[in-house]
Amino acid sequence: MSCAIGFDVGGTRIKAGAVDSDGAILHREVAPTRAEAGPEPLFERICELVQRIRTNVDGEPLGIGLGLSGAVDPGQGVVFLPGKFKGLEGFPLVSKLARASGLPVTADNDARSVLIAERHFGLARGKDWVVSITIGTGMGSGVILDGNILRDPHLQFGTQLGHTVIEAGSGKPCLSNAIGTAESFCSATALAMAVRDGLQRGIPSSLTDRYFEDPFSIDFAAVVAAVQEGDRLCVHEFEQWRTRLGWMLVNAVHVYAPELIIVGGGGAHAAPLFIDALREQVNSHIFRHPPGEPVAIEVSTLIEDAGILGAAALVWE
Repeated sequence: MSCAIGFDVGGTRIKAGAVDSDGAILHREVAPTRAEAGPEPLFERICELVQRIRTNVDGEPLGIGLGLSGAVDPGQGVVFLPGKFKGLEGFPLVSKLARASGLPVTADNDARSVLIAERHFGLARGKDWVVSITIGTGMGSGVILDGNILRDPHLQFGTQLGHTVIEAGSGKPCLSNAIGTAESFCSATALAMAVRDGLQRGIPSSLTDRYFEDPFSIDFAAVVAAVQEGDRLCVHEFEQWRTRLGWMLVNAVHVYAPELIIVGGGGAHAAPLFIDALREQVNSHIFRHPPGEPVAIEVSTLIEDAGILGAAALVWE
């Protein structure tokens, strides 16, 4: 059976799988990234996962696709990612992996890979004007304009909605060198950090004791669970987070004129708590012809597997 191997390389976990041309995952693997260890251990871990996948699927894979953060050169790997992954900038991951595996290897930005998954296997099939956002540790995006996935010589076209400015007066810097970006306020990490800040300042919450036992246990999932229980601090910060996310999508509509916005990433697991309000906010604040025609905003059906599927689809493409 023909398949391609897709890697979704995140800051915490590497997810990998063998994918057939219909989008079925034939075998999957998960391993810790250990981003602080540097690129050589990452390369070795990827090689190990390739070997495990080869052992567990019939036939030889056609190639390997890598979904990576930052500006990604398809023939090299990450070429610009200041501060997020020790030593990965400029590391020849693609060529080293091709030599080690004996397979063709290509790479792209991870959020763009998610959109590629949507085009091949998800909600973007048959659509020519689409924006996808990936809510996670950061805020990624991908864009289809007139049937074409945006790519440019600077390697980041369409992937940087998270670096649009939504709170210029906040004084909060972003790795992009801008101030008050969507990534700083709308990522899953941003929500968790906003709640931790409130807990540190003594605002009453059901999460207070947990915070002082282990501050890093107050993550996105913990905040969402507290929102569902009606925790005042978490509900307030969640509403602020959702509103800022909405303003980012208003910007996306005015810049890219999508017929569809797809919400994915780990943050999309909380969509039942925010998607209706998000639709109302966005469609009440857009300048669009014909007036009153809403933009569809839908939750991805590929949330957990989008990165693997998109990276594998790079090989099919």
